[in-house]
Amino acid sequence: MRRKHNGMRPQDIAVLLKVIILGDKKWQLKDLANALFISISEISESLERSQFAQLIDHTKRKVHRQNLMDFLLYGLKYVFPLQPGVLTRGIPTAHSHPFMKQFISSEAMFVWPSVDGEVIGQAIEPLYPNQIQAIGQDDELYKLLALVDVIRVGKRREVEVAAEELKTNLKVAAGSKLNF
Repeated sequence: MRRKHNGMRPQDIAVLLKVIILGDKKWQLKDLANALFISISEISESLERSQFAQLIDHTKRKVHRQNLMDFLLYGLKYVFPLQPGVLTRGIPTAHSHPFMKQFISSEAMFVWPSVDGEVIGQAIEPLYPNQIQAIGQDDELYKLLALVDVIRVGKRREVEVAAEELKTNLKVAAGSKLNF
């Protein structure tokens, strides 16, 4: 019997992105758990929630990329809203991520708070508590989560740039249109 679905959780986004990054590689729940610093049981529950939400297939190995993209673009900032906080030391995110600097020039900096960070900026709460550890081991995950943060906190032009980059990185059909 299937458990009751109580809605998505922020870490579900990271789990889905990591499944996409792994591609056709063989993996087990423990591999996701170790890579994301999330317990095996939470990985399992996350995949169940994502399957229920039609973001991943019944095998829990293939992400429905267009559905995920739609959720990221049209639901994420409402389901997991954020308000930038106080100035703090941290890891650059959103349009402050080094990758985004080629598209967006801004003096405003956004960071995930971290004592290991070398940048001062407005604090943005990571999607889940151990995200800083996970991105320290995976540059691709770091880039994707930063693009997701652009959608959560960015202005229209920034969101459009991030959406196009996400579509490219997630290999979503090029013909899909963005309607904001």
